[in-house]
Amino acid sequence: MGRKNQTFVDEFLLLGLSQDAQTQILLFVLFFIIYVLTVLGNLLIIILVFMDSRLHTPMYFFLRSLSFADLCFSNSIVPQVLSHFLTKRKTISFWGCVTQVIVTLQIGCTECALLAVMSYDRYVAVCKPLHYSTIMTQQLCLQLTLGSWASGLLVSLIDTTVAFHLPYKGQNTVSHYFCELPALLKVTSADTYSTEMVIFAMGVIILLAPVSLILISYWNIISTVIQMQSGEGRFKVFSTCGSHLIVVVLFYGSAIFNYMQPNTKTTKRQDKVISVFYTVVTPMLNPIIYSLRNKDVKGASRRLAARMSFFHKK
Repeated sequence: MGRKNQTFVDEFLLLGLSQDAQTQILLFVLFFIIYVLTVLGNLLIIILVFMDSRLHTPMYFFLRSLSFADLCFSNSIVPQVLSHFLTKRKTISFWGCVTQVIVTLQIGCTECALLAVMSYDRYVAVCKPLHYSTIMTQQLCLQLTLGSWASGLLVSLIDTTVAFHLPYKGQNTVSHYFCELPALLKVTSADTYSTEMVIFAMGVIILLAPVSLILISYWNIISTVIQMQSGEGRFKVFSTCGSHLIVVVLFYGSAIFNYMQPNTKTTKRQDKVISVFYTVVTPMLNPIIYSLRNKDVKGASRRLAARMSFFHKK
């Protein structure tokens, strides 16, 4: 079963976040609450954008795509983590691990591209308001969204191919709570330098390139806002863009920390904590951030609640 040096592993043993039984129960409760909030929050965003005609704009089209990605991201990791909190031996099959890496990488990379697309949408809305409807057409929005998912899939397949092309023999204990490439590379029985360079190059493309586009977009947005005469107009722009910036900082900051640093032979506890942040916490925070700071979403929520109350009375 993957313990002899001459055989390939057929499963991985995940050490999880803690070995203490009481701590695992507390973590189970915390992760379960976060998971429920993530599912409900993102489903609410998707339903509101779908049902409310006032939210049928490019900005909310991209927000709906982001919420769908968050749902997929959370469902590809958290249910397994919850089940592992309640078991002593936390295992995942080799091909189950491969599948999880492909899915999580694709969705994570897709989110990177979507956040860059959303910043471009805000740039056009603020800096070129008179041409917004002619630039951000329905066709362009669909192309940008499909392009985001396609780029995520491409990077995911490249990273997964080079990572699992390496031999995994003998050592199958992964010091992590799910199958993530930096942790998996630590247990391979071969030199990982060339693989790390490929993953680093993909990280530059899918992490640093979108960040650069986001910074350029917001530099132009800030320059335009400073020139605005209306204080109300400035507040509206900062309120809308502020939500997106918070999401960008939370997601990119933690992802870059884990994927753009040199690989070491051991997985530090802080690496696992950072992973929790962008795989578990951020998908929950996204709908909360956009809901609390967005009048359109609040209004749509009230209209949906009123509609449901009306039908309930009938």
